[in-house]
Amino acid sequence: MSRHIQVTFDANDPRVLSTFWREVLGYVHPAPPGTDLPEGADPLAAWDDFLAGMGVPEERRNDASALEDPDGQGPRIFFQRVPEGKTAKNRVHLDVRAAPGLQGDDRMAALEAECDRLLPLGATRVSRHEPEPPMSAGFIVMTDPEGNEFCLD
Repeated sequence: MSRHIQVTFDANDPRVLSTFWREVLGYVHPAPPGTDLPEGADPLAAWDDFLAGMGVPEERRNDASALEDPDGQGPRIFFQRVPEGKTAKNRVHLDVRAAPGLQGDDRMAALEAECDRLLPLGATRVSRHEPEPPMSAGFIVMTDPEGNEFCLD
């Protein structure tokens, strides 16, 4: 039997990091339990209200955040506040499939366009790796706003 997974990020600021990844992946912040959000409502504001209503102190309301695939296909992504900062290279990272089916110059142009979209959101470009058939189709290494590595693939 297969299992569903959740990808969890340790974070200094779960809200900021989840908002970045929401924009990267096209995911959404889910509504609080038992809450039906009207079209266009801000789910993060709804979470603030929900947590305040539950008596959670303001300084603890950013202890966690989550994202879900609106199509229900991808894994849930969870962000949890931790006291320590990132100190070493990730042992696991995300590959964002930004150029599926493309090869050569077309692929690298699509990856560059996605890189350009992510930079103003807080990503940092680390390196570009040219195609080396048959082992690599080429990719771009980036980091998110907290320094977590990911690849545009």
